[in-house]
Amino acid sequence: MAASASAPPTARSLKRIVAASLIGTTIEWYDFFLYGSAAALVFPKLFFPESDPLVGTLLSFLTYAVGFAARPLGALVFGHYGDRLGRKKLLVLSLLLMGGATFAIGLLPTHATVGAAAPVLLTVLRLVQGFALGGEWGGAVLLVSEHGDAKRRGFWASWPQTGAPAGQLLATGVLSALTALLSDSAFGTWGWRIPFLLSGVLVIVGLWIRLSVDESPVFKAALAQAEARKGAAATAEKMPLVAVLRHHWRDVLIAMGARMAENISYYVITAFILVYATTAAELSKQTALNAVLIASAIHFAVIPVWGALSDRFGRKPIYLIGAVGVGLWMFPFFALIDSRSFGSLLLAVTVGLVFHGAMYAPQAAFFSEMFATRMRYSGASIGAQFSSVAAGAPAPLIATALLENYHSSTMISLYVIAAALVTVLAVVCAKETRLRDLENIEAAPEPDTSAAVAADARTA
Repeated sequence: MAASASAPPTARSLKRIVAASLIGTTIEWYDFFLYGSAAALVFPKLFFPESDPLVGTLLSFLTYAVGFAARPLGALVFGHYGDRLGRKKLLVLSLLLMGGATFAIGLLPTHATVGAAAPVLLTVLRLVQGFALGGEWGGAVLLVSEHGDAKRRGFWASWPQTGAPAGQLLATGVLSALTALLSDSAFGTWGWRIPFLLSGVLVIVGLWIRLSVDESPVFKAALAQAEARKGAAATAEKMPLVAVLRHHWRDVLIAMGARMAENISYYVITAFILVYATTAAELSKQTALNAVLIASAIHFAVIPVWGALSDRFGRKPIYLIGAVGVGLWMFPFFALIDSRSFGSLLLAVTVGLVFHGAMYAPQAAFFSEMFATRMRYSGASIGAQFSSVAAGAPAPLIATALLENYHSSTMISLYVIAAALVTVLAVVCAKETRLRDLENIEAAPEPDTSAAVAADARTA
């Protein structure tokens, strides 16, 4: 077994690895979510000024969706080289690409300066963002999953997942502060550029931390064994994508289905909400931003709790709580927003994100445990990112179009409920992966949880 090839990490080294993954993913998600918030608030006027307000928002969200279209390509490229060269090198590259593209958006000329070239340049940079993020997620969660022990893998692997609400918190916080300090005219003229330019500073910090961690010991052990064999199996592993589709096609489909409700609900709750609250509910932009800001902080706090619970009760039960919960919450979610009070808006977003966290927290360990080591980066990334094209990419766009056509939130609620049903079906069809041995490089065997279950019973 590969277990003998590497000593388990100390608590201190594991915390440093978790911190490196968390800070890196926070920066990457800050960049990505910053674009989403700007797409709802300022890009329609700056880059699509000739359209009416709602059509301009639709066009703005279309460029937002383009970033998702590039994520599967990033998953393929980063997954392939991540499974061949290691997790760390690719994580450094993804951070550089994402940060560079975000910084460049802060320097872009608007439609008033260069005309139609402005939205074209914006779309190109959004593609680079999506490509980088497509490779970021898999590497970040694997680096932690492959360092930690099986008994607490759900907890430790959930910390890189908190990078999403942390990035949302940071992006929304910066935008909220600027909109509070600047007039609408100043923010629309030059203030919106500040958060994008700040990305350059954040990337330098992230690189310094990410370069200080070690490569995954599980990957190094698997690579050493593959090189020692130098046979047909080792040759096959030079194409991780082919190996994934041969040995793990069912797991890829399950991961894609599991992502549907998680991805769609998140972008409806955090991105589309800025449109709905400010148009249909006639709340101020500042009120909507503040609600997302506070709810994101709570989201950050509950993700590790859900991750720890997945170590105790299994990945599937916790995931199902989130999928069923977010589906049932959609009608109350919009009803609360329609009441047009800050407290109701905050409750709607917070409960929605708590249910989302029940899916998002165990997802890192769940997907990591589905795939063998030499194809894990590819498998986890493909399963996670290919679904984003059908889920998160069009979610704000579809929700905005449904609002325009039906002038009601009913169809939007049904849209999220349908996604929840798909996720429930996918998770029910999955096999429980808690305590699975990540050091097995040939296949992902069924875990023997009988001893753990008996120990849990004795503890209880």
